[in-house]
Amino acid sequence: MSDDWGSYRRELGDEDEKDDGDVGRQETGGWAEDEPETSHFRSHWPEDDDEPQPGAESPTGWPSSGSAWERPGHGETRGDWQRSEEPGYGYYGYRQAEDPFADEEGAERYAPRHSRDPLARLFPGLPRGVRVTLDWVLTIAGAILIVLALKQWVVNPYRIPSSSMEPTLNCAKGPANPGCLGDSSDRVLACRICLDFGSPSRGDIVVFNTPTEAALKCGEGGTFVKRVIGLPGETVHENDKGFILIKKPGTPEFVKLKEPYLPAQNRLADSQHFGQTWTVPPGSYFMMGDNRAQSCDSRTWGAVPSDKLIGIVFFVYWPPDRISFK
Repeated sequence: MSDDWGSYRRELGDEDEKDDGDVGRQETGGWAEDEPETSHFRSHWPEDDDEPQPGAESPTGWPSSGSAWERPGHGETRGDWQRSEEPGYGYYGYRQAEDPFADEEGAERYAPRHSRDPLARLFPGLPRGVRVTLDWVLTIAGAILIVLALKQWVVNPYRIPSSSMEPTLNCAKGPANPGCLGDSSDRVLACRICLDFGSPSRGDIVVFNTPTEAALKCGEGGTFVKRVIGLPGETVHENDKGFILIKKPGTPEFVKLKEPYLPAQNRLADSQHFGQTWTVPPGSYFMMGDNRAQSCDSRTWGAVPSDKLIGIVFFVYWPPDRISFK
């Protein structure tokens, strides 16, 4: 065993000595030491000083930087690539996007066309400061117009100024407001558009413009808030205990109206109208306040024509502890 191993070592040594004389000769799989810079040992990545000319092909077969080669589909074929008929294409067949803001003049032209600001598109020549000011003015004016439109046709807010609807709707307590129970006056919303879809029902709280007789007999007019008691064509009677009885058209008997919203003391406090009867004209509504002793209503100045109605109260939005639907 030892002799064979030694012989093998000598053979290896001889082989090494034999190869020492062939330094510089290229063997299969080896590297060339003395080959010039143009041999295949040179990197295939282009150097900064020898960038290929447009249209040239690199040693790898890939299109060189700045060449006009693209993927198959256009132009002359070179392997897996084709020569583009259109200038400006890179390695992968994608054209480099032109910078729209390459110069100030181009930026000014580009901004009005592609800006999200409508004023910039409509008035491209306006300075930015003027556009901002105009934008604020138009925004505020638009908001005001929307609020006015909502008040005119949809919903309108009102403040309860008197005690005629206590305790359903509060007014602020004070010497000038006897009978008020609230620390502040209720603010309510009246649905104006609701009247466009139907007539008010019995028991609805309605905002309306008072007839002329209201200002003459109650000392005040304008806008009132009352509850609908009698409908067009009905007969309304208040008995000697303060209960309201209703006789509908074509029926012989009166029916007592259920009023869970009315406290007993409010019903009995007003005796000046006990035993009276009123007939509601067609197209009109009989209105009464929940605080009967403090309410100047249809018992005094008559029914309210339908064209005087403004809206149906549906929500109390102030004060916070009174927020509720009606």
